[in-house]
This record gives sequence, structure tokens and C-alpha cells, in this order.
Amino acid sequence: MKEILLVEDDQDIAELQRDYLELNEINVNIVSDGLVGLEEGLTGRYDLIILDIMIPSMSGFEICKKLRDKVNTPILMVSAKKEDIDKIRALGFGADDYITKPFSPNELVARVKSHLNRFERLTKGQQSTSDEILEANDIRLNTKSHKVFSSDQEINFTTKEFELLKFLMKNPNQVFSKEDLFERVWGLDSFGDTSTVVVHIKRLREKIEFDPKNPVFLETIWGSGYRFNHN
Repeated sequence: MKEILLVEDDQDIAELQRDYLELNEINVNIVSDGLVGLEEGLTGRYDLIILDIMIPSMSGFEICKKLRDKVNTPILMVSAKKEDIDKIRALGFGADDYITKPFSPNELVARVKSHLNRFERLTKGQQSTSDEILEANDIRLNTKSHKVFSSDQEINFTTKEFELLKFLMKNPNQVFSKEDLFERVWGLDSFGDTSTVVVHIKRLREKIEFDPKNPVFLETIWGSGYRFNHN
């Protein structure tokens, strides 16, 4: 049975989320303090971590950044703040997804299941006996070792950044809308919020483009979406 860490200081909300997740056979450990949440997250025993941004001792942003330096565990950040800047900060610190309160418990369960399933498939892929190398535009991606090289220099990617780049490299010269990418890479409907995709595209460009402000490899097709160019 999967086990997740829920860092949330509102006990009523935490227990409601736990009840819905446990109905779907997911064990939940609730922590209400930021420092304790960081310590728990670093143990490596959890399959996914849910972080509220506004919690005592240490903000969800700080916890996410410190966790991402050490573990690849999927991180889902939760906040009552609807401003895009908070989503950008959360994703910039390495969160895999961001969900805004209030949300339905069923939406939370759907997102959690999607990340768990995709991370499990990714992990199994790394344990495969054969490598699959994708190469394009001086970029080399190894689906087994989860490593990416550009001009023979290794670049570090979060789990979702890696999956997004892998999907685009497997489907070169095709245009995908933000909604398409969210469904294909995150594995669920966008619920009307595609800022997650926008931020991840921006971060990919910062890592693979010579000039991120004038991208050549990962192109925006205005009114349609994005295309990974490979000649």
C-alpha cells in the first residue's frame, strides 16, 4: 500500500484529506509542523508528499526546496493563495504540481493517484535491463538512468521536468496544447489550470536552450501550444 506524507496544520482539513485518501487505499501520515515535515520527508519512506505553504516553523516553499535537493519523491503543494506568483515559486522550487484551496477531495485523490502511478512507472523504467537513449539537438536523455546531457554536460531535472522533456523528445515536431501536455504528462485533466505546464516549459528552456528568451528547440506556437523542434 502506498504511503504519503501530509504536511498541514489545519487538523480538520488534514483529517478530511486523509479520510478520502485512505478510502482509496493510500496510507497517510499527518504532520502539522514544518521542521518535523522536513525531517519526515527526508527519511525517504514516502511515495508522495503533500505540502501546505503556510505552516508553522518553516514554509512549504522552504521545505520543498530542501527536499528537492535530496529526494525525487513527487511533491504536491497546496495553498489558499490563487496568485500565479505562488504557483511559479512552488514549481520553481521543484514541486511537481500545485493545487489551490478550496478543492474537492476527489480532485486531490485524482492528482495524488496520477503522480503515484507515473512515478512508479518511471522507477520501474529505471530498473529496466536495457537503456533507451533519446537524442536531439545535442541533447541526450537516458530513460533508464534518468539523466540528461547537453553538450556532454549533465543537467539536473525534477521528475516532472524529465517526463515532460522525454514526452516532447519522443514526439518531435508535433504541436501540443497546454491541456494536451497536462493530460499526457501529468495524467489528468487540467481542471482549468495550465500554469503548471507553462512554468515547466519555462524551466526546460532555461536548462536546454542557449537563449531561453529566444527558444529554438522548444518553440511556442501562438494560439496552439508548444513544439519540440528536431531536424
